[in-house]
Amino acid sequence: MMTAAVATPGFWSWSVNVPLVLIVDLAILYRLGDERTVKPDRTRDSRRRRSLCFYASLAVLAIALCSPIDALSEKLFWVHMVQHVLLLVVAAPLMVLARPWVRLWRAVPLGARRPLGRSLAQGDRAAPLRWTVRALGGPLPSLVLFSAVLLAWHLPALFDATLRSEPLHALEHTLFLGTALMFWKQVIHSPPLHDRLASVQRVLYVVAAMIVSWVLAVVLALSPHPLYAHYADLAQRCG
Repeated sequence: MMTAAVATPGFWSWSVNVPLVLIVDLAILYRLGDERTVKPDRTRDSRRRRSLCFYASLAVLAIALCSPIDALSEKLFWVHMVQHVLLLVVAAPLMVLARPWVRLWRAVPLGARRPLGRSLAQGDRAAPLRWTVRALGGPLPSLVLFSAVLLAWHLPALFDATLRSEPLHALEHTLFLGTALMFWKQVIHSPPLHDRLASVQRVLYVVAAMIVSWVLAVVLALSPHPLYAHYADLAQRCG
């Protein structure tokens, strides 16, 4: 009943919103950085594959955040879950696999890049940032953050709040993508970022995260009553 009553956005019902602007900006920066990068001929094929992965990750982000999926996610719970899956297990690993970090950095003009690099690497003001990166960038903190963010935003109070507040919803998606990038960089080799896990450890690492997501999925699927008031109210109005 609810599905039939929902006004389905058309295929071309895309949103020109802040995420789309940021996605386009990232594509432009990557292109600029690529033009400023010395590229030996022997690495041509691998560069093309990484560029394809990067642009594919941006396309997935656009589909998740700017396509009709975004509008439908406020009306259909399962579409909302698809949106989260696209962010966490499609866009994020594709971006890590692409290794875009050096190219994005080289998009910054050289005159600004050098002092900024020195400040980040050695400056006193950036010391707390360096400490935070070292403290949270390891495998265990990344796994804990990834799992905690996933579980916390699916608590009924927070979940319903994101559907009432666009800024809060944007924060949710930002944390999802950020912690997912931290998680996947432990599993996928993505220089100059450091990965510290051996092959067997990477498998166990992914399994640990999967267990957390499975537990969440079981709770959502087997709950004897609606967990999220927003969707329960929609169902009552459309029933």
